[in-house]
This record gives sequence, structure tokens and C-alpha cells, in this order.
Amino acid sequence: MRKLLPLLSTNPHGGGRSALTCRYRCGDACFHEVPNTSDNEYAGDVIAGVLSRRSALRAAAVVTVASAVGGAAVLGEAPEAVAHGNGHGHGPGPVKTDGARGLRFTPVAPNTADKVTVPSGYSQNVVIRWGEPILRGAPAFDSEKQTAKAQAGQFGYNNDFLSLLPLDDERDRQVLVANHEYTDEVLMFRGYDAANPTREQVEIAWAAHGLSVVVVQEERRSGKLTPVGRHYLNRRLHTTSEFRVTGPAAGSDLLKTSVDPTGRKVLGTLNNCAGGTTPWGTTLHGEENFNQYFANGSSATDKRYGVGSGATERKWERFDKRFDLAQEPNEVHRFGWVVELDPYDPDSTPRKRTALGRFKHEAAQPRLTADGRPVVYMGDDERFDYFYKFVSSKRMKKGGSRAAREHNLTLLDEGTLYVAKLTGDSPTEVDGTGKLPNDGEFDGSGVWIPLATGDVSHVPGMTADEVYVFTRLAGDKVGATKMDRPEDVEPSPRTGRVYVALTNNTDRGKAGKAGADEANPRNLNKHGQILELAENWDDPTSDGFAWRLFLVAGDPNDPATYFAGYPKEKVSPISCPDNVAFDPYGNLWISTDGAQLGSHDGLFGVATQGERRGELKQFLTVPKGAETCGPIIQDRRVLVAVQHPGEIDGASVENPKSEWPDGPGKIVRPSVVAVWRTDGRDIGV
Repeated sequence: MRKLLPLLSTNPHGGGRSALTCRYRCGDACFHEVPNTSDNEYAGDVIAGVLSRRSALRAAAVVTVASAVGGAAVLGEAPEAVAHGNGHGHGPGPVKTDGARGLRFTPVAPNTADKVTVPSGYSQNVVIRWGEPILRGAPAFDSEKQTAKAQAGQFGYNNDFLSLLPLDDERDRQVLVANHEYTDEVLMFRGYDAANPTREQVEIAWAAHGLSVVVVQEERRSGKLTPVGRHYLNRRLHTTSEFRVTGPAAGSDLLKTSVDPTGRKVLGTLNNCAGGTTPWGTTLHGEENFNQYFANGSSATDKRYGVGSGATERKWERFDKRFDLAQEPNEVHRFGWVVELDPYDPDSTPRKRTALGRFKHEAAQPRLTADGRPVVYMGDDERFDYFYKFVSSKRMKKGGSRAAREHNLTLLDEGTLYVAKLTGDSPTEVDGTGKLPNDGEFDGSGVWIPLATGDVSHVPGMTADEVYVFTRLAGDKVGATKMDRPEDVEPSPRTGRVYVALTNNTDRGKAGKAGADEANPRNLNKHGQILELAENWDDPTSDGFAWRLFLVAGDPNDPATYFAGYPKEKVSPISCPDNVAFDPYGNLWISTDGAQLGSHDGLFGVATQGERRGELKQFLTVPKGAETCGPIIQDRRVLVAVQHPGEIDGASVENPKSEWPDGPGKIVRPSVVAVWRTDGRDIGV
């Protein structure tokens, strides 16, 4: 029997995160009042009232759920995936082990080692570290002599979302795109005084935020990747880079400032968390906890978005008035969007897509309809906030011609924005403990409520501009379902089913807060869950869907956990799912953030199809204080972004809590890591 390990943190609101994480990553969001004060139904309550009637032994049986709009979605057993590889594996596997194809490795045991721990028979390398030069003229990294000019040409801080794109005309090379979510000034600057940062420190932090584009070279006999410095495609975008505002809210009075009276040009992108890669070869980047960078919020809309009424942690408002809402009240409206970047055009200006709404975007991963229109699913990472989708009105053009690329760069500017409402389909059996109902599943149906199409609002009392800029308020008005921090969202490229990581919500069930429901079946939910959604008729443009909980996280010995009906004694413990991605075989890979089981965060693979559906295995763990981000699962390689290593209470440059990645006496550096099979064969086969 597994034994629950002692918790690493006593933080009452932030899961397994340290207070240091809460300060710098999200501005102590978990310690503030929940911004959503609407009386909309809570997904936890929905889940509680929807528990299905199947037994756990029959959890794989086909279930048909009638939608509220007359159509039907089927959430039964997914068809078997057709396994494939790239054909260039060789030699025997490192360890013979059972498992779904793609998951045949010996699971890593939960641990607290200050390193990236991988399965037996696998190797790894650090692809790129914070501060490595990627642009021409950028100097080598020196933490004691860092400047804003140097950082602007170097790989940014706290890498999160990753995308690897092909570079067809250069052999064994790919284009790596990375988000840089936020900065830990106390871990970056020796002698940092949080009450009195210097202008140089602030400008370095500005330059360390944003996005990096860097070409990487593959070692043909392994999965090792190394950066190609000073390549013409390499690029840094940061807090003072220029971005275009496009879509229906571009030019709105709500987006105009004294510096930009047009409402169409923004300097910077902030708190880029997860993202997506489009079928037309661009990348999408979600601006998440942007609220923490702005001081002196005063309006009701500021409050609904979590903007504080006083000074900020980083004190940027002292050095640029746009971060002081008393002077520039609209500047905050210019953040909280999905940014689209063309990594193949180093001269292009990235675009903030207003048609996708403004909230704390965790991710944005498109899929295509049968006629070629992109549909983007998005979560708002806040306790008791909502889950959205956008359906484009324009079709993607195939090919790499200039005309096709220019057309495809307009796809996310026209269409309809929706928000989800979930409904339970069975009598209330949820008691807040996570106990399965008599039918053995948490499931139900749902509808997509339209919010706006182009310049037409579907929300009474709100203009289209208001819907796009204050999307949370639009969700409040139409009765969207409150969720447990919907973070990364990924549609399966094989089945079309959509998987939503609901990280946790330790406020559920507290006095005055919504209690457990069928979609959120545990009060004081510290471990989180993953929701599986199927659109009616497998049509992503449908306005109805069926849903069920695919996984209820935690220690498998805890009766409140659930792994798609798979025997719990055969799975790895998991807590706080955050980012999700698919491998070539249809398995879902899950990275965690703030795990509450005593082990470090990690990366897990779980089968979504066949008789092993629900079989979950841990692939790696990350160092002390770190979070696992940006997973990419290729045939022969796994990439992760190791974010905020050493981010533990009391840590500083002078008092490091981690020695990763370069050992004693070296500054802790967030980095990207590649993992591959030592024998060169495909991952997990």
C-alpha cells in the first residue's frame, strides 16, 4: 500500500505552492477574495448532481447523453488508436514493461530529488537555460553583470508553454517557441530589495518576460537538442515590444490610452502561460495573471479581474505610468488576450486576438471543423471561473504560399465566442468527499452559450466591445458554470474529445462559497481533476456536448480518486493537473503544478482509449521548488519546461534552495529539458 507523504507546504490556499510562488506568479491570487461573486451555478454542484448510474466495473460502457438542444453526444469507450512510429528506432528497448503503446516505461517513483528524474533507460539534456544568448550581439550570461540590453537578446525567464515547429529547409533543425510567464526577482538579483527595486532591475525583468523563438539542432542518434545561436529566425519579444490589436474590439474606446489613442498598438505581452500551435504554422500564447502588474485599480471591472487597489509587488508603476491605473485606466484592458505569433517571419508583429475574449487565458489549442474552420478551446484560470470556445467563420487555406499565410493570419479575427454551462444528469449523490455515485461516474451534458459574433453582442445589456473586453462579466450575465480553475485545454487529434485540466480549488465548500457538484465533486479540492468533453455529433461547431470526469486526482489509496475506472492499485499518484498534451498514440500527458502528495511535480502519461484507459504512469519529476510546464511528446523525444526551480519560501540568490541545473555555487536557472530513450527508439514502445 502506498503511504501518503507529508505535505511540502502549509500554504492554505495555494495548493503545494510556496508563498514565494504566490507572490511572483499570480500576485497572491489565492489569498484575495474570489473575483467571481455571481450566483452562477458551480461546476462542483453540477458534478454532485450528475453522478451517473454505472458501476465502476462498467465505467467503459457506452453512455449516450441527450443534449439540451436536441442533439446527442456519445461519451463511451473511444476507438482503439492506430499505433505508429517514425520508423527510425533501433535496438532493444531499455526496460521491458507492460502498458499502453507509448506508455511502456517503468514509472518514476514519487521523490523529492533536486534533479529531473527520468525512467530507467532514458537520457536527458538541458536544451537552453535562462540567459543563454540567442540574438546576434547578445553577451554570454553573467548573473552578476546582467543588464536589460543583454537580457533582451537572451532566452527569457520562467519558461512555460513550448512549441516545436519543423524547419524543412534545414536538416535536423526545428524552431522552438517558448513563453516566459513571470520573473522571480528575489532569485535573479543579489541583494534584491523588494520595497525599492532599481530601474535596471525592473527593465531586466521587463526584458525577461514575453516570448522566445530559437532554432534548435537535433543530434540524429539521440533526442538531444542544442540551440543554434544567432539564427536569423531567433527572436525575443518582451514587455516593451510592439504588438497589434486585431479583431472586433480593435480600436475600441476601452482600449485607448494617452500613448495609443488608436487602441490598436500595445507594448508588451505579460504572464504568458500555456498556449497552442495552429494547423497553419503559428503559435498562440495566453496572457494569464496580468492583473498583478497593475497598481491602483478602482473600477468594478478591475475588481472582477483581480486588480488590486494599491501598489504592486514589483513596483513597475514607479517606472512607467501605464502600470498605474490611476493615470492610465485602460492600459489593463490591453492585456489578458491570446497572442498569435508567426515564428517563421522574424519581422512580423504579433497580434492580440480580441475575438477570443479577455480573461486569464491559460491556453488556446485549435482544432479544425470538417470544412476547415478553426475552433479554439480556452480556460480562465481562476477559482469559480469559466470555460470558453471560439468558432471561426473563415476556413483555413492549405499550403505555404504567401497568400495562404496572409489569409490564415485572419482566421481568429472573425467568428463566435461561447461560454460553457454544464448540467448534471442524475439525482444529487455528491456529498463533497469525492465518493462516486451509484452509477460509478461523474457525468452530464452541457450547452455553449453564445456571447458575441463580430460586432454583434448576444448578451443583454452589453455591447460587443464590452463582451470582448469584459468577458468574465458576460459569462456572469448568461449563467455560465463556475469551474475549479480551468487551465490547459486540449482536443484529442485522434478522437476529437476535449480534455480540460481543472487544477484545484481549496475554496470549494467553504462558508459562503459554492459546494461540491458533479463536475467538481470534492470540497476543499486540493488535488484537482480532468474533465472529458464530447461535442454533439462529434461536431466542434455544435452548441451542445456531453461531459464526464476522466480523472479525479490524488493518492490512489484515497477513495475520493478516480482513474476512468482503471484499477487504482496500478496507477501512479498525481496531484494538481495543469498542462496537457497528446502523444502520437492518443495518450494524454499531464504536467502538474503544486502537487499536494509530498513529491515534486512531474509529468504523467495516461491512456485514453482501449482496455487500459485510465492507466496513468509517471514519466519524470522536476527539481526542488519547480513546476513542470510546456510538455511536448514526439515519437523519439519528450520536452518539458522546468519552471521556477528553487522557488521555495526563504530562497534568494544568497540562500538558494536548489542547485539545479548547474550545481553548487551557480545561480538557479529555469530551463528547457529534452528526454529520449538511450537506445534511440521511440518513447514508450
